[in-house]
Amino acid sequence: MFIDKFKLDGKTALITGGAKGIGFSIAHALGEAGAKIVLADREDKNGGVEELKKANYDVTFFEVDLLDRSAPQKIIDQTLEKHDRVDILVNNAGVAQHGDTHEFDDSMLDKIMDINVDTVFRMCRSAIPPMKKKGEGVILNIGSMSGLASNIPQPQVAYNASKAAVHMMTKSLASDYASQNIRVNAIAPGYVKTDITNLPKKYEHWYPTWNKQTPMNRMAEPHEIASAALFLCSPASSYVTGEVLVVDGGYTTR
Repeated sequence: MFIDKFKLDGKTALITGGAKGIGFSIAHALGEAGAKIVLADREDKNGGVEELKKANYDVTFFEVDLLDRSAPQKIIDQTLEKHDRVDILVNNAGVAQHGDTHEFDDSMLDKIMDINVDTVFRMCRSAIPPMKKKGEGVILNIGSMSGLASNIPQPQVAYNASKAAVHMMTKSLASDYASQNIRVNAIAPGYVKTDITNLPKKYEHWYPTWNKQTPMNRMAEPHEIASAALFLCSPASSYVTGEVLVVDGGYTTR
């Protein structure tokens, strides 16, 4: 009975930034649960799509630049054309950039806010109408513990602010659409072993601080975030909406 609540047979899941890192692991988890997977990303240089297909998942890949304001609606339209439904939307695409605020120029600020906040809003805006028409839907936004705590030692005010915005967007959407059976939640990961945390040599001295500040004394593996995503995207979490699930090895407890 309880295992069945994690199954996603017959569902279609659209994942932005899904060709690598956390998004790829989430795609793997949802595909294993039976969902048809639609990935939207700028490129697939790591061969993630083929790897998912080799696992016998139903996978479609759309190469797209989400900074194009028309891209979110196009992706939703293409998904509907392909599968006639969008049951699950995972807003995973995002960027991280550090820098002292007094030296942080507008182009850097715009890039972070455009992809981390504006694109998430546009994806939700485009996905909600077909979910309303169907009478149900699930949206999962990938936030960050940086939206809850000013993690050190890297200075990253803009990134922290963008993820805090994602958390509040999640709560607001959940409140607005709960009565229409659309659930909206977020995951706030801590440090995860992905390309984003693969630091150049001049910043490798940050790693000991990251681990020291994390009670579990390590970074997460992407699959550890994907397991939480499967819960929030599946019927197992049918009475959960408006939540920001922190998966950070205990970082925000300190």
